[in-house]
Amino acid sequence: MEKRKIKENIEQKKKKWFEFKMPHTYVILSMILIVMTALTYIIPSGQYQRVEDVVTGKMIVVPGSFEFISGKSPGFFGIFLALQRGYIDASDIMFLIIFAYGFVYTLIKNGTMDAALGSLIKLMGNKIHWLIPICMTAVGFLGSTMGIYEEVYGLIPVFIGIAIALGYDVVVGGAIVYVGVATGFASATLNPFSVGIAQGIAGVPMFSGVAFRVIIFIFFQLTAIIYVMRYAHRVKNNPQKSVMYGVETEIANRKSTEELENTSMTIRQKLCLGIFFITIGTLLYGTTQLGWYINEIAAMFLMMMIFAGFTGGYTPTEICKTFIESTRSMVSSMLVVGFTRGILLIMQDAMISDTIVYYLVSFLEGQSKYVCAFGMLALQNIIHFFITGSSSQATITMPIMAPAAELIGLSKQTAVLAYQFGNGYSNMFWPTACALECGLMGVPLNKWYKFIAPLFGIYVILQIVFMAVAVAIGF
Repeated sequence: MEKRKIKENIEQKKKKWFEFKMPHTYVILSMILIVMTALTYIIPSGQYQRVEDVVTGKMIVVPGSFEFISGKSPGFFGIFLALQRGYIDASDIMFLIIFAYGFVYTLIKNGTMDAALGSLIKLMGNKIHWLIPICMTAVGFLGSTMGIYEEVYGLIPVFIGIAIALGYDVVVGGAIVYVGVATGFASATLNPFSVGIAQGIAGVPMFSGVAFRVIIFIFFQLTAIIYVMRYAHRVKNNPQKSVMYGVETEIANRKSTEELENTSMTIRQKLCLGIFFITIGTLLYGTTQLGWYINEIAAMFLMMMIFAGFTGGYTPTEICKTFIESTRSMVSSMLVVGFTRGILLIMQDAMISDTIVYYLVSFLEGQSKYVCAFGMLALQNIIHFFITGSSSQATITMPIMAPAAELIGLSKQTAVLAYQFGNGYSNMFWPTACALECGLMGVPLNKWYKFIAPLFGIYVILQIVFMAVAVAIGF
């Protein structure tokens, strides 16, 4: 008996020794903040000269124009000041999160979402799980062709509600939209905001090589769908398998599928559902036709939240109380966005982003085609940690990468592909890129990494394979 207890104690100690527990979101970000601050004292400040490109109208880098300059590294107090500035600078996105969730929460609170989901479950029956591949394919196609990305942020809380009602978790609901659109955006076929800009700057025919990119889109999107569906199936069979198991979220407190099937829709709820569809239609029209962005989208959600409140029979006081109630579960996630923006401001003040690009590209000189292709892929992934915007990354890297590719015997098209991969898929991994989406989902960064890390690893392998194929066929 004593020997068995000793053996069990030894095994428990071994488990604790090898067990790795992901730190809290703010611990991860604080570590990144400290590293970035240290780098501002190690990496010299520098910048490239920029001129306006006549084709794209964007400011692009002049190759060979890099020069070292004097930047500003933050002091101890400056670190905290940068974080404060980050919260101010990211205020538009933070309020988008609050207003978008406030609108959806109002529909949840007045029963509209439950009644609508009940009707949907009755309609689709035992095929309801096909919503995952259908919706992921739809948003992925929009991202791949039209460059839709931020425009679908308002759908994240909606699909989280659907996923919870179907017995999944918040990660499944968020991944349907976020992983679906991000994978499509990265697997760009006709995306004007990534491939279009990059090809224009590189000097290759616009949207050329589309057949190869269609194959890429199919492989990556199918991989994403299978991954999310397997995770969803695992969570539904055993909720303890969820990466969010044990984490309290307001939206997770929903009715079961059986309860929803017995829910009937009132006239007020039907009217509120109409407002929901009008909101989605307005969102798509405003972003694609009217040039709407963060501020306009946030204002629309605030307006629709009030309309939904009155239509649902709420008094002005009840609308206000519901809105305040909705913000409670989103405050922690919302603040992450401002924190990451503060990190980016520290790098901008120190002016080390261009220097990092300069040093990284210098490593490619004198290497073989395959080494350079894989090197470009790795560099674009690394650069995306520091430069999160797709057009910004294209304008600073393509004027350098495209001529460098030609000098070592690679095609400019391959250089564009390296940018496309590095800029796109790491959007789901780097904290400076995915913090906003985690905020919208209400998923802590450490929990998101537990979910996304295996998929990102698969994506890295696929990227290497397709880069090798591109070099081999002279793409």
